[in-house]
Amino acid sequence: QKQLVESGGGLVQPGGSLKLSCAASGFTFRYIDMSWYRQAPGKEREFVAYISFGGRSTNYADSVKGRFTISRDNIKNVLYLQMNSLKVEDTAVYFCYEAGGSWGQGAQVTVSS
Repeated sequence: QKQLVESGGGLVQPGGSLKLSCAASGFTFRYIDMSWYRQAPGKEREFVAYISFGGRSTNYADSVKGRFTISRDNIKNVLYLQMNSLKVEDTAVYFCYEAGGSWGQGAQVTVSS
């Protein structure tokens, strides 16, 4: 049974940093492309970042490019999202997604002074 569990969310001031983790189990993580998405209140879920199964290819939404970094540890089966220079508009629930179609439960990130 595939399982994705996010952690690392919280409350941070504008300009601050957070690092999200997504622990994967129930599938062969090292062979699967992974992504992060987010959903702000009253808005649709949107793409944030993508990483290929081997980690060599990444892609970002324009709104986070240069501030967020996606990475993965294929030994520990964990996906990461390092978020720097956070803005109020980054406030959302962040979800990890595996290319086979499974979602995590989400981690709340709130950016506020």
